[in-house]
Amino acid sequence: MLDLIDTHAHLDDGSFDGDGDAMFGRSLDAGVRRWVVPAIDRGNWERIEHLAASRKGVSVAYGLHPLFLANHRDEHLDELPAWLERHGAVAVGEIGLDFYVDGLDPERQRDLFHRQLAIAREHDLPVIVHARRAFEETIHTLRRMGGLRGVVHSFSGSEEQARQLFDLGFHIGIGGPVTYERAHRIHRVVTAMPLDRLLLETDAPDQPCSQHRGERNEPAYLRDVLRTVASLRGESEADVAARTTANAIELFRL
Repeated sequence: MLDLIDTHAHLDDGSFDGDGDAMFGRSLDAGVRRWVVPAIDRGNWERIEHLAASRKGVSVAYGLHPLFLANHRDEHLDELPAWLERHGAVAVGEIGLDFYVDGLDPERQRDLFHRQLAIAREHDLPVIVHARRAFEETIHTLRRMGGLRGVVHSFSGSEEQARQLFDLGFHIGIGGPVTYERAHRIHRVVTAMPLDRLLLETDAPDQPCSQHRGERNEPAYLRDVLRTVASLRGESEADVAARTTANAIELFRL
């Protein structure tokens, strides 16, 4: 039986309220036995804390996601260090930059990102980074700040950008998009990259794999991601599962 970790799943999302037990059951049946659940804003910190307390195998990260910029207040950032210390966080996240969605103030995003990176460094925690149309600035920021580790999740950058992240000691998270036939750039990255820098994720309930296009995503579908990655690399699913699980355990200190 495989022992997989879904390193990025928003399992506190309301779409799971009606069948949470069944969803976790399907995940376990698929060999996905542990889950990292990142926050999006101050409003769901208690919700994911409760999920971790009630579900064995759930680990959590706390942070302020750039897509929810309108929800964030400076006092939320002030609360973050205490939450990390008192509530068993394995990372600071989900944090980052998003220059794809209109109406998100870039300077406010940068301020929150930089300040949360500094908090992560002070607390010796990895970061879970969201970067969309912002890879170059994200890499530059991580390099300039230094002393950081973590994962750029849902990676969609180039091979060169991936190499720069690896040189900084970062991992990349690969999920459902890799299963699409036309995802040639991601395929090239996954084929050529060092396996010790790879994490598997779903980003549930978003970004379903091609086999479940248009459906709600869930952790059980991580097996489809694993299958595709192993096929692209010409390696066994068991070997890719073992290495990526070890990567997650090491990064998040699970």
